[in-house]
Amino acid sequence: MKRDHTKTQPAAAQESFSGGGGSSTASGSCYTMGSSNSGMAKMWKDTVKQDAGDDELLAVLGYKVKSSDMAEVAQKIEQLEEFMGNVQQDGLSHLASDTVHYNPSDLSSWLESMISEINPDGSSLPDSSTITSLDNSSSTNTSQNNINRGLSNGVLVFDDSSFDSDLTAIPGNAVYPQIHPSPPPTRLQPPSSSAQPPVVQPPNKRMKPNSQMGVFGIPNESVLPIARPMDSTRPVVLVDSQENGIRLVHALMACAEAIQQENLKVAEALVKQIGFLAVSQAGAMRKVATYFAEALARRIYRLYPTNPHDSAFTDLLQMHFYETCPYLKFAHFTANQAILEAFANNNRVHVIDFSIKQGLQWPALLQALALRPGGPPSFRLTGIGPPSHDNTDHLQEVGWKLAQLAETINVEFEYRGFVANSLADLDASMFDIREGETVAVNSIFELHQLLARQGAIDKVLSVVKELKPEIMTVVEQEANHNGPVFMDRFNESLHYYSTLFDSLEGCGNGGAGGGEGGASGGSPTDQDKVMSEVYLGRQICNVVACEGVDRVERHETLTQWKTRFNSAGFASVHLGSNAFKQASMLLALFAGGDGYRVEENNGCLMLGWHTRPLIATSAWKLG
Repeated sequence: MKRDHTKTQPAAAQESFSGGGGSSTASGSCYTMGSSNSGMAKMWKDTVKQDAGDDELLAVLGYKVKSSDMAEVAQKIEQLEEFMGNVQQDGLSHLASDTVHYNPSDLSSWLESMISEINPDGSSLPDSSTITSLDNSSSTNTSQNNINRGLSNGVLVFDDSSFDSDLTAIPGNAVYPQIHPSPPPTRLQPPSSSAQPPVVQPPNKRMKPNSQMGVFGIPNESVLPIARPMDSTRPVVLVDSQENGIRLVHALMACAEAIQQENLKVAEALVKQIGFLAVSQAGAMRKVATYFAEALARRIYRLYPTNPHDSAFTDLLQMHFYETCPYLKFAHFTANQAILEAFANNNRVHVIDFSIKQGLQWPALLQALALRPGGPPSFRLTGIGPPSHDNTDHLQEVGWKLAQLAETINVEFEYRGFVANSLADLDASMFDIREGETVAVNSIFELHQLLARQGAIDKVLSVVKELKPEIMTVVEQEANHNGPVFMDRFNESLHYYSTLFDSLEGCGNGGAGGGEGGASGGSPTDQDKVMSEVYLGRQICNVVACEGVDRVERHETLTQWKTRFNSAGFASVHLGSNAFKQASMLLALFAGGDGYRVEENNGCLMLGWHTRPLIATSAWKLG
């Protein structure tokens, strides 16, 4: 992309420049983008929330500071920065160069003690606006508003006037209030003009961003890569990975906001920096940030995924997801339990599966029916799936495998498969409902895709009502990714998938001990985990990058589904305490169950990671 650089002749030895959200004077080898006190106060006045709760987004990263305390904390941080920036003339350089602080539990009190130590007599603040970078580990337990402030005070370590102007133009409250940039600096001034000769920098020289560069030019590593005189004693304070984690989250949110404002130039500049920041992170945070960065880039450049509805590859990824973590096992188990109870004392039963996939759900139900007192019933299964891209009869293959199992355990079995591009293409007459048989309809992670087409969900529920099932079991993601505002969807999906990726990291040995299909460790488990991440990454890409009928991952919450089903004439079926207890036992077998939580919600069951529900099972009958 072509960028124009403005050349100016410096008027004095001391230059001023503007960066992403503020201006400051260059009076040393370390430069920062500062601002006036009034500008900082205005930002906090506009962005600090009035509630006293912890910020949910930063809670994922382990930070716990109430939003109501952030204005006071911001003021103290600014005061401390002013003092730290003048440590040389005040004779307090030991505080900046010899002290490293790690995540104080009480941020406000810590800041107060630091200010008191540096300025015991309570003298007025110095006038200089030149400050050094603070170790953000001392700002742990901050809110999202503090993320915004931290980025607005970033350190400029390379001269790229076009990049600075990109960042200055970031819309909304995601960054510091906008200030038009002045001409770029052409000379770096040492701390004392009499002590060191000036360091001359070519006016058009641009350093190539690397893995050490972050948003607003803030480095990701512990040492600031800045140009300075050899004898300079300017203090360098270490930057920790948690600080970069805050910057990474902020950069993601700022990029999404720029996209919503259709400021694609700014979004392009930010999405490049997200990748640099993600490199400094470890584990789930790096992975989920990388997938979101890819999705944002696809939306910016309109490079939508090729063949996003490749059912064969999606089914393969879902099988690995099944092996890695308990979510699909939980979905199958809770739905089967509800169907089994609905089939009690019935000799002819018929299950219509809206998402047959590999048929992994039904061996367990067949075995449970085979052990039923009085003998198993006659079992019909109708499986629905998308057309195959390789001209193979996938549905028939699934049927043959299930028929072989049924024969082995002496269950009378009949199978029929239907190919359909969409569930909305189905008609009740296709299912050959026979007199005297009890019908159950099952849907696992399928109904939300119907929300991409107007009236599709209503048509499917109308067909279900014509089938007059004894029960309909539904499992869906417990998230709201179907709102009209892109920024809201992005924020919700970032929370949701961050938690999912955290749970994948917590799976340890993947499917070991997970029951059917569980892996035993080694390279297969590693492959399962990687493919599971790809499976979730494709969902992230669809939620963030796609729109219209192509955006099919339109997840809604259990409350929203309840409203939809009640309006269509369905009543909720209580899943019962037995299902809850057995689901909890299932999780105990899966990697010890650490971190996973089952909770009951008005007769429905939810599975989550720690305190966040991630999927929900509900059951319905005609009202």
